[in-house]
Amino acid sequence: MIGPNAMLAVSPALIGGAVVALLALLVPAIYVIAVYNGLRRSQVRARNAFSQIDVQLKRRFDLIPNLVETVKGYMAHERGTLEAVIAARAQAAGALGAVEGGAMGIASMGALANASGALDGALNRLIGLVERYPELKANANALQLQEELASTENRIAFARQAYNDAVMRLNEGIVVFPASLVAGMFGIREMGLFEAAAGERASVGVKF
Repeated sequence: MIGPNAMLAVSPALIGGAVVALLALLVPAIYVIAVYNGLRRSQVRARNAFSQIDVQLKRRFDLIPNLVETVKGYMAHERGTLEAVIAARAQAAGALGAVEGGAMGIASMGALANASGALDGALNRLIGLVERYPELKANANALQLQEELASTENRIAFARQAYNDAVMRLNEGIVVFPASLVAGMFGIREMGLFEAAAGERASVGVKF
């Protein structure tokens, strides 16, 4: 029969063991929760940053048909260029739709960046041709649309940098060990950067 003194002697050891076991469970759990919340916050920041790009890309998509409609009466012999701009706009809008649907991975963001770069190139070719038509150079509506496009391009460039910075912070948090284990457990994936292709970094220009 175990006496009271023996029970008192054993109790601190049992309590200590229980505390150690509890800490062994709590510490990893707290770490996982902290890392998970940090990664989710980074995702939210990156998605919010992309929303600014989204707004400006849609603004550009709205401006392009107006510009084409304004200049096509003067540029009857440049039908191919005008059609190329409209086709590039449609491709870029489709790529943006895929990203808006939740596909913000490396492949889909790369497709959007490439499509946007192709649209930039088509617009630059169109505006370069506009310079050959004195009537268009004096057309107030055409000039205003070009100015608005140039302003939109500047906003896109600024928003792109903010987005890429947010994505880099998220991706760095995902790939480092042991946070990478937490990301894998909860299916948190790297997001794609939105970068212009090397040959397509020039913004749409306006010349007077």
